Amino acid sequence: MRLRLAFMGTPDFAVPSLAALIAAGHEIAAVYTQPPRPAGRGHRERPSPVATLAIERGIETRWPTSLRDAEAQRAFAELGLDAAVVVAYGLLLPKPILQAPRLGCINLHASLLPRWRGAAPIERAIQAGDAETGLTLMQMEEGLDAGPILAAEPMPIRADETGGRLTLKLAARGGALLPGWMAAVAEGRLNPRAQPAEGVSYAAKLTRAEARLDWTKQAVALERQVRAFDPSPGSWFLFGEERIKVIQARLAEGAAAPGTVVGPGLAIACGAGALRLTQVQRPGRAPMSDEALLRGFAIPPGAVLP
Repeated sequence: MRLRLAFMGTPDFAVPSLAALIAAGHEIAAVYTQPPRPAGRGHRERPSPVATLAIERGIETRWPTSLRDAEAQRAFAELGLDAAVVVAYGLLLPKPILQAPRLGCINLHASLLPRWRGAAPIERAIQAGDAETGLTLMQMEEGLDAGPILAAEPMPIRADETGGRLTLKLAARGGALLPGWMAAVAEGRLNPRAQPAEGVSYAAKLTRAEARLDWTKQAVALERQVRAFDPSPGSWFLFGEERIKVIQARLAEGAAAPGTVVGPGLAIACGAGALRLTQVQRPGRAPMSDEALLRGFAIPPGAVLP
């Protein structure tokens, strides 16, 4: 069944979903995305990944800063939609937007709701040591990711998984599932079920400040953080005046006051256990092993990192 849709999404994660709906033959009446933002060394404004695809395909692209004013709501209602598909859009949808399409607004969310509602479900699942995550198709209601579940598919989290790799896997799987799921929505084959009241957790947006490694934490928690925050925002620590990014790390042997370099290589004592920082990056430099870093940048054994 061919549907008249609006697609609402912003980052790379949402691109396979939009591409899949286009390939399935649905009519994309408009794409809603976040406004262009400065990026790169020149800080020139760039459209979002979703906007880039929409423009390439000749689809009307809109980037309102809010959907709460009457004019934006009128313009949305005038599209005459069967449904709006929302994938990592970045704006909360007010009631007039939610009610405008015939089938409502349908959200593809990167967790098994009600676990990890919110902005960063993929990274928070890795950081917490979850064994699995997945995708949930949800009928949107007012509130943060709180609507009834239409469909869900789990995905295991590998012990060496990073935020970047898991994002790519879930994005691709979402693109593969979404056309079939939307056909089932249109044909009434999916029965909404309320989210359980138990097990609700919130995935707060990641910040550069929290990406700083806190050596008083357990080494196992910091190892998960390094993987979860790779590639963005990237875990880091200070030595002298220099901020050093940590790309890969593994658990190591050693005991000392938290933050003490215990070796071999760049192994750091933590609140419990030790963490070896196996791949790091100085500002303006290429990523390198800890051995390569230490050959040209002295962080001696016994030094204490802040």
